[in-house]
Amino acid sequence: MNDTVTQDYDISTDPDRLDTDLVHHWLSTDAYWALGRPREKHDAAVAASVNFGLYDAASCAQLAYARVVTDHAIFAWLCDVYVAPAARGRGLGTALVTAVRDHFAPAGLRRMLLATDDAHGVYEKIGFQRIDDPEKWMALSLL
Repeated sequence: MNDTVTQDYDISTDPDRLDTDLVHHWLSTDAYWALGRPREKHDAAVAASVNFGLYDAASCAQLAYARVVTDHAIFAWLCDVYVAPAARGRGLGTALVTAVRDHFAPAGLRRMLLATDDAHGVYEKIGFQRIDDPEKWMALSLL
């Protein structure tokens, strides 16, 4: 995927279009899961991920961001989904995550996971489901 146009917005995986300063600002100052994230950690995460930007087609301003950590064969982790406060309520998060889903559909991944405290409805519209057997899943916290 290079570019997808959704009405008045472009969705792109082109790394040259990302406003990494803006994305870092959004995440480190406003996203509950990334508050205080150091810039060097942010840059390393971006470099090791497939990054999606959603841009206003007229002004080219970035309005949303998502990244995916994946092996491109079996598994993907969708994370850092963020829509600028002034752009919320227009369905941009749904459009962005739909583009992410559609981008990876041809790869035949077995599973794409995500974690959210408050946006279950957004992801359920796109086909994500709550884990049936959460007792099977484990996490290792390294910090």
